[in-house]
Order: sequence, then structure tokens, then C-alpha cells
Amino acid sequence: MSRRLHIEVFRYNPLDPNSVPHMQSFFIDEYDSMTLFIALNIIRDQHDATLQFDFCCRAGICGSCGMVINGRPGLACHTQTKDLPDHIVLHPLPVFKLIGDLSVDTGVWFRDAGKRIEAWVHNDDEHFDPTQEEARMENSLANEIFELDRCVECGCCISACGTARMRPDFLGAAAIARVARFYLDPRDERNEENYYEVIGNDQGVFGCMGLLACEDVCPKHIPLQDQLGIMRRMLALHSVKGILPKSLINKLSHKGCCHENHQS
Repeated sequence: MSRRLHIEVFRYNPLDPNSVPHMQSFFIDEYDSMTLFIALNIIRDQHDATLQFDFCCRAGICGSCGMVINGRPGLACHTQTKDLPDHIVLHPLPVFKLIGDLSVDTGVWFRDAGKRIEAWVHNDDEHFDPTQEEARMENSLANEIFELDRCVECGCCISACGTARMRPDFLGAAAIARVARFYLDPRDERNEENYYEVIGNDQGVFGCMGLLACEDVCPKHIPLQDQLGIMRRMLALHSVKGILPKSLINKLSHKGCCHENHQS
């Protein structure tokens, strides 16, 4: 027998001076394979057409439908109602600017983070020659880079991050993993000093409290904490190059590091 779901939704329109933040309850019938995305569409189609929430692909690719589901950031299209209790409480993702109800603006945050970390390949090639062969790399390295390129910028890891919720200048796991992606890329000619200037501070790798919430809520299961640890160790060793013996630094820099074949 299908359940009767009680879905409690945060409601607030910051553009309406008469709007007051409050929770609103909706009751709908559950059916097999229902996702939270489908449930929200039923609410908007049959109960309240003014309900605001974001979606695009419905397949966990665009990252638009991120929200806090019973206290945990996640994607509505990836969440089946059968995996939740019959009382579901929904809030917008914190950290990001609220547009209305469950809709937030993640684009401005990620665009700013991309500028701060200079999220593009840095090299000295001034002109692109379309007649040349494409740059080649080993499949194993390409797979490592692809692993970090799977981020859909849904914002779940940022919203779950204790540091990001306390400090708006913190780059967060998604941005740091993006830096790690370019650190792996042999086409990027930045050295350790360049990376240190970008994320070697409290706004970057040294601001993380290690709560592991970012990786815990990532819908794409990207190893965010591994990458943050690798980058933090690399930059920490770089900062003591003039103090510790070179042999010890070389030993520590490769110990348990999946980036050990990368030449910066």
C-alpha cells in the first residue's frame, strides 16, 4: 500500500516585501519509483503553482535541484521518496543566495570561485594551431583527470561544509578538487609556488576542518577529501622546502599520493 507523504517546504520570496519565511505542509500520495523531484512537481502542478525550485536534466547531471532534504544536502532527482520517512522536510541550500523557496543561485558562487582559482589550463602557447595533432596523454592519467571533472557544481558539498557556512571567503571542496584537476593535467605549466598563491591559505586547503561532510553528501561520489589532503600535503611540504632536507621532502611528497607521477 502506498504511503501518504507529508512534505514540509520552506517558503520565502525575498523580492516580495510582504513575504515572511515560513514552512508550508503538503500531502500527496506516494507511488513506486517516485523521486523527490516528481513529488515537488506534483505539488506545483496540483497544489501550489507558485512553489519555486530548480531543475533541468532530471538525471543528476545538471546539479540544479540541490536542496537540504531532512537536514542533509542532496539532489531531488537522485532521491527516491521510499528511502525517506513519510514526513519530509525541505530547505534551500545554505551559503548560496536565496532566489525563492528552494531555489538558490549557485552560479555566481561557482563563477567567482573559478576566477579565484584561475580554473583554466595555464601555458605559454599564444596561438592555437588547428592543423596540429591533439595533445595526447596516458589513459590512466586521463581517467584521473576525468574523475575530478565529474563535478556537476550542485553546491551540496559547499552547503554541508562547516567552514563555508562560517566563512564566505572559503573556497570549499569543489573548488579545491578543481585545482587538483589542473595540478594533474600535464598541459598546465603552473608550479607549486603558483598553486600555493591560489589555495595555500585559510581560504583554501588550510581552512578545512576535516569534517568529511563534503565527500559524504557528494552525489557523484568524488573523492573530495583525498584530493584536499593531497593538495594540502603538497603545499605544506612546499612551504618548508628551505627547512627540511630535500631527501625527506621527496619521500613525504610521494607517500600514498595518487599524484606521484605528476611532474609540476
